[in-house]
Amino acid sequence: MGRKKQVSVSIDTANPHTVKKFELIEAYVESWAQKLLNYHECDGIVFIDCMCNSGVYLDNVGGTVYGTPVRVSLILSEAMQKYPAKQADLYFNDLSSEKISILREHLPSDTGNFHIHTSVGDGNVFLKSFRLKPQLNGLLVYDPYEASIDWDAITPFLNTWSEVIINHMVSDALRGIPQAKRPDAIAKYEETYRANINDLLRFESDRSAFEQKIREIISAQQMRTTRKCYLSSFPFFNRTNALVYNLIHHTGNIEGFKLFKTTAWKTFGGKSSGKNTHGNENQLVIDFMGGGTTTSTDENCYNINDIAKYLRDQFRGRADVPFDEVYGVLETHPVFPSEGFRSEIKKELKSYDVKISRQTMTFPN
Repeated sequence: MGRKKQVSVSIDTANPHTVKKFELIEAYVESWAQKLLNYHECDGIVFIDCMCNSGVYLDNVGGTVYGTPVRVSLILSEAMQKYPAKQADLYFNDLSSEKISILREHLPSDTGNFHIHTSVGDGNVFLKSFRLKPQLNGLLVYDPYEASIDWDAITPFLNTWSEVIINHMVSDALRGIPQAKRPDAIAKYEETYRANINDLLRFESDRSAFEQKIREIISAQQMRTTRKCYLSSFPFFNRTNALVYNLIHHTGNIEGFKLFKTTAWKTFGGKSSGKNTHGNENQLVIDFMGGGTTTSTDENCYNINDIAKYLRDQFRGRADVPFDEVYGVLETHPVFPSEGFRSEIKKELKSYDVKISRQTMTFPN
């Protein structure tokens, strides 16, 4: 008998910011599935990772780390045991057959209402052939290795009851666009940002301009429907505090929007990112609006105090504002959570002399 051919595939290293991304998606999927499976009009859920890799990584000290597909599979396999009348279908696709082979070794077994489908091929081609059945709620994770987004593949998911998480590799754009000379490289960036390369060069190192462009494209695709579009975005930084990517969440349901924001803040330990602020958030600065002093704000890493300052400014001088109105302002904020941190927010508000009763808040001038 001939010797079985050995498959040799290098296992990627998952840096701390990548592990944090895995943790965020895993935590969100767990809460997302729980909400939907308890909803009587939802017959089942569909999870798609069209660029899934092998699902197995090494951390910085050589330990094994599971990626999104393995984490999500284990979470949903266990969850579906409590919902025998509903279905869960998971789709994992990667360009590498070897990586899919490795992934299969770490996935749980199918059951009567839990099914995993694996495939090999281009992730965009896979999405363009996929059709989500009615009465099923989907979550698509679109995680390219570079700033390369095929909007024709994603748009159908933006116009259904699906939710979409896009890994926007803004670091690739910041580094690669000024150096793009080959036609294929130029075409990649022009497709991703739906703009001429000369216009993109004018963005220079302004990462917020690239982020805004992505938001505009998503909103434009969403205009094909009458449903509300909710977008949130959270940055991920490496050990040297360099921005690597933004994780963008799109949904047409405000409950999913609120849930993702809360999950992100919990994943980052009560902040909006894992950036190392070196304690600068405690540095006092002059408050030109209200007089006196306040603390500095880092828009790349908000904390609970920033939420309190935002609410103080929104309701300055108003008395007996109902809790629902206060937290309602946070519901539609693109970053601040409206749930999960209310006790902490109240505590911070008191430091700004906000009077809190059982049902209302009174804000000083």
